[in-house]
Amino acid sequence: MASHPAAQDPVVDPAPARSVELAIDGMTCASCVNRVERKLGRIEGVEASVNLPLESAVVNVPHGVTDQQLLEAVNATGYKARVKQQPGSGHAPAQGHDGTGHGGHAATDHPAGHSGQDHLAEQAEGHAGAGEHGEHEDHMAHGGTADELRPRLWTAAILTVPVFVISMIPGAQFPHWGWVAFALSIPVVFWAAWPFHRAAAINARHLASTMDTLVSLGVLAAFFFSAWQLFMDPMLTEHVQGNMAAHALYFEVAVVVVTFLLLGRYLEANAKQRAGDALKSLLNLGAKDATVLRDGTEVKVAAADLLPGDIMVVRPGEKIPTDGYVVDGHSAVDTSLLTGESVPVEVDVDDTVTGATINTSGRLLVRATRVGSDTTLAQMGRLVSQAQAGKAPIARLADRISSVFVPIVLVIAIITFILWMVFTGDLQAAFTAAVTVLVIACPCALGLATPTALLTGTGRASQLGILIKGPQILEDTRHVDTIVLDKTGTVTTGRQAVEGVVALADRSEDQVLLLAGAVEAGSEHPIALAIVEAARDVAARTATPVDGGTGASGSKTDPELPALSNFHSTAGGGVRGTITEPDGSTSTVVVGRNNWMDENAIALSADHRRILLEQQQAGSTAVWVAVDGTVAGIVNLQDTVKEHSAAAIARFKELGLHPILLTGDNAAVAAEVAAEVGIAPQDVFADVLPEDKVAAIKRLQAEGKTVAMVGDGVNDAAALAQADLGIAMGAGTDVAIEAADLTVMGSDLVQVVQSIELSRKTLSTIKSNLFWAFAYNTLGIPVAAFGLLNPMIAGAAMAASSVLVVANSLRLRRFGR
Repeated sequence: MASHPAAQDPVVDPAPARSVELAIDGMTCASCVNRVERKLGRIEGVEASVNLPLESAVVNVPHGVTDQQLLEAVNATGYKARVKQQPGSGHAPAQGHDGTGHGGHAATDHPAGHSGQDHLAEQAEGHAGAGEHGEHEDHMAHGGTADELRPRLWTAAILTVPVFVISMIPGAQFPHWGWVAFALSIPVVFWAAWPFHRAAAINARHLASTMDTLVSLGVLAAFFFSAWQLFMDPMLTEHVQGNMAAHALYFEVAVVVVTFLLLGRYLEANAKQRAGDALKSLLNLGAKDATVLRDGTEVKVAAADLLPGDIMVVRPGEKIPTDGYVVDGHSAVDTSLLTGESVPVEVDVDDTVTGATINTSGRLLVRATRVGSDTTLAQMGRLVSQAQAGKAPIARLADRISSVFVPIVLVIAIITFILWMVFTGDLQAAFTAAVTVLVIACPCALGLATPTALLTGTGRASQLGILIKGPQILEDTRHVDTIVLDKTGTVTTGRQAVEGVVALADRSEDQVLLLAGAVEAGSEHPIALAIVEAARDVAARTATPVDGGTGASGSKTDPELPALSNFHSTAGGGVRGTITEPDGSTSTVVVGRNNWMDENAIALSADHRRILLEQQQAGSTAVWVAVDGTVAGIVNLQDTVKEHSAAAIARFKELGLHPILLTGDNAAVAAEVAAEVGIAPQDVFADVLPEDKVAAIKRLQAEGKTVAMVGDGVNDAAALAQADLGIAMGAGTDVAIEAADLTVMGSDLVQVVQSIELSRKTLSTIKSNLFWAFAYNTLGIPVAAFGLLNPMIAGAAMAASSVLVVANSLRLRRFGR
């Protein structure tokens, strides 16, 4: 993990507007969504995005508009609204390693003992189904939760069977069977189907119609028409073997349609609950308890009660309770829960750690820097929730169509009835065709097409360590044709590693590296750490086996570097010290750049300088090693390319993206990295300043390119914001993440590939859902109007279409498996 950047949190200007999340009860279809959005939009300056499966709305509200005005607007449409409690998420100025913030995140205002993470987890409980937080409702299923629908479904199913049998099978009929069917149908039509009738009545009161209007009218029409026939002719079902063509009773149509629709709603509720499980599981990752040091004593407290500056004790196998940085200890931390990367990350003093990750080895003391809603986990949950509550531009089309669809269907049903009566005079046939039009036209699948795919796709993305800030990002990924990559920390590790040694005078390469490593062991500079690591490898390779190689164990001694004394370093990275060899001899070793050699009166000849220049032109960072005043060699270091970068760039090309490398490093370094990962030389831009990165993005856009930018540092933030699609590496800085549209929580380019693939897959799923929903209604209505479809079959088909749309969306859960 990268060392903690003490002052890299973004400075956020006061927002001109605020965002309010409303929970809205009673919505059942896309028409409901459209009406609520229109009503809220009539308030000046207000923009609302309503989500049907979540039964929520994210509303951007200007100053001067109160929450009460929003609630009254929603209530005026016939639905009930309430404001969801939002924990604060403010940022305090950066404060460094002083125990008061380390990174600039202060504690936010939230109820005592209740963190932002807890709030989001409870919200996810409400989204994903009833859980331990009993007060939270299930907003994942429009038209009721699975628990609410189950008794109505069972009642309808049990009573529907005898009604269907005696109505449709002549051998099962008996004298006056119509009255039995009438009695058994009443609970189904008026209690089991109550959710449909209630929604239709609420909307009718506001002179509006929805999909439930179609269902309610169809069911009630079938029931009351049949009841009227029965009361007008009590002898209609007198004979045991009644002529099926003679009677006009449709009780079985009413009850079968209700049962099928309830079954569809019930399966939707269960399926969408599973779709929301990703967010719920993400937010449940956090630790519940923490061990903190108070006056030198370990005290166990709830994770929700942690404050910035608390020192946490994290033992091997324990979850890190909240974000912070290591003040003592060394360990490997398993970050796979958040980043998707399986290899544990080594952490040492001053390295940042993230809440919910697991300490795998050593004991760590961690100073808390972010708590509550400021933690990385809570911010991830908030981003996922906001993305799921948002609306992709493609969804607007479905909303616009659905707003006029229901009234048109009602008109078609009336015209169908009139034309059948005019041309055939057959009341029964006319009634059947009109009811079938109402039933088959109910476009539930249309209302579910976009939000269920978005819900599942963003949930799966969060499991892979990918955060999509909003649904509009899905559209952006489709159009991107050029991907600009920052080099350091994105394509490369950002860490120097020894690439080779040039030995001069009478020293061997191993001797030069061992001496350099011995003196650099006293420094914490990144270049020093790389040299020490390489020197230890040499020491391990050249160590003498136990018992002269004849010992039973056959093991080697621990790699030890020569002893160091009289150590001195300079701010520029140069070091000097006295090295004691195993034979007892001592040497003064100096390691550093040209100016450090000059300061230590070490002469560099023209040949020496030529050799150094050659190394630098080859793309290396080169440092001198001098022993007892004489140049002994040069150590070359390079930023190493990440293991999967080349494979990721190959996959970018397969996706139709044109990769470009943009870096502030020199041309030689950039060219070497580009060649290693498969980027063409003409697509490399080196020696680029941060402001030049923005200019480069603008230049590509001016050429007609749609540009995605991948970066991780403060110097990438402006370019990320300028790009059509900004992608931040989560291992980078908060500034970069804030400026980006999409964030991968790991540091591997393969996750960037996955993010684009998953975004495109989610968008294609939405499109296929919409196509089949539109096609189903478009084809079904004329078939029903011509009398070629039975109302019961229509009801079953309509329920099946909704379930199929949800099932198609749930396939996204298998992405990347």
